[in-house]
Amino acid sequence: MPFAANPIITGFNPDPSIIRVENDYYIATSSFEWFPGVQIHHSTDLANWNLITRVLDRSSQLDLIGVADSGGVWAPCLTYHNGTFYLVFSNVKNFDAVWKDSPNYLVTAKNIYGPWSDPIFLSASGFDGSLFHDGDRKWFLSMLIDHRKSKFFGGITIQEYDDESKKLIGERKDLFQGTSLGLTEGPHLYKRGAFYYLITAEGGTEYNHAVTIARSKNIAGPYELHPNEHLLSCKETPSHPIQKSGHGDFVVTQNGAWYIVFLVSRPLTTRGRCTLGRETAIEEIFWEDDWPYLPGKTLVPRLEVPLPELDKMMPIEKSMFENFDQEKLSIHLQSLRVPITEEWASLRLRPGYLRMLGRENPSSLHRQSLIARRVQDFNVEVSCELEFRPKHFQHLAGLICYYNSYHYIYLYQTANDLGQSILEIKMMNKYQESDYPEVEILLDSHKSVELKVHFNRDLIQFYYKQSGLEWTNIGPEFDGSILSDDYVQDAENRYRAAFTGAFAGICVQDLEGHGHYADFNYFHYYPL
Repeated sequence: MPFAANPIITGFNPDPSIIRVENDYYIATSSFEWFPGVQIHHSTDLANWNLITRVLDRSSQLDLIGVADSGGVWAPCLTYHNGTFYLVFSNVKNFDAVWKDSPNYLVTAKNIYGPWSDPIFLSASGFDGSLFHDGDRKWFLSMLIDHRKSKFFGGITIQEYDDESKKLIGERKDLFQGTSLGLTEGPHLYKRGAFYYLITAEGGTEYNHAVTIARSKNIAGPYELHPNEHLLSCKETPSHPIQKSGHGDFVVTQNGAWYIVFLVSRPLTTRGRCTLGRETAIEEIFWEDDWPYLPGKTLVPRLEVPLPELDKMMPIEKSMFENFDQEKLSIHLQSLRVPITEEWASLRLRPGYLRMLGRENPSSLHRQSLIARRVQDFNVEVSCELEFRPKHFQHLAGLICYYNSYHYIYLYQTANDLGQSILEIKMMNKYQESDYPEVEILLDSHKSVELKVHFNRDLIQFYYKQSGLEWTNIGPEFDGSILSDDYVQDAENRYRAAFTGAFAGICVQDLEGHGHYADFNYFHYYPL
């Protein structure tokens, strides 16, 4: 019997929403401040998943300029009905303050690859919106933000959506207040037999995370809780290799088997830091007395999950060798908050290279020239080759290990006060900047330089070479676990937004604002 190894989609792919269209399965995951928005993975066997497209690929669909770290696209809900794909998403503008700005939108397409429509505004009353198709009627669900409450979670609401007028109609109704675990969010609704089933995420997206189930014969409720309250959680099993399990979504296979996909994290130590962020896992569902359970009626997901005999896909290719010799960049590459355009990242100006014009600093929330990919493996090397002629210290270009605007480690080429090209390292940690002048390396300004970083679980080591020489390490061995949700979150305020993951990327800054450029010959990601 085939099986899936958990997690099925690694490295910062949280809040999965799954659908089946005939023999094809699609999972949408949150993308936060990274552009394009909403990753779509495809599978035919539920075990092997390939990234195939992103939904929100133009500025008219998604405005992320200025959104806070870990703001932007939250908890997309992907559905399919009568030949049309529907995707609901939140674009969270602000989260750390008392007031939360979280408009929800709907986009549609006839093909999963698009083109997807411009967004239809639904509501800004809460985040984690979803859409449920019930015959010829459609219903919008969301958590409710109550700014009067210290934890602001006001329960789950429901309101009808009219597909013809493209707006919500009728009265918004309170649907479910959740359990004593609290922090009730991430609603999805299903119909099986005589019952409607409401699935929610509770306990926060950290170590108390859980999937909660309730049912009703009336879509508007009242909803009775599952005999165990929760369907899935690792909150009572701290030694289990996968943790934070919650925020789930059901799917039914061609042969009638039920599965749930959900987010998890893999801590380096017991309840420690999770350097690969929140990932996507899968588990089997069986039914008893019209209630869903995991096998054995446990709450804890397995590391290996048996699967039905479905169509097979080739295993995914984890390496990425981007040599900038194609018309488009690798699908694995994204930018921060803005689209990748010819205005600042060109494959045409110098064929075989990516020319990037320097823009804002690495802590900017607006218009950076930064292109990166998720770190999806505990042990991986990422490298690039750079041709750059900095004229002074305000010109920088290089290789960055990035979590958010105030947590990153950056190896870059710049110029000293004599106009000589040098390598330096800068680290931003807990909003404090650190430089390492003792590792300053003088370069031959007429030659390219190759840069590399080795991620080894919680350790990060940089290297460089020039003129075909051997790799030489540069700088100290950094604590890579600072690029994790667990580290970034303020211990005194557990609701500070820190929901993404580690990226490795290339970037260019011209801090005088004249667009001084750098050329990159390659960018490689190679799991070891």
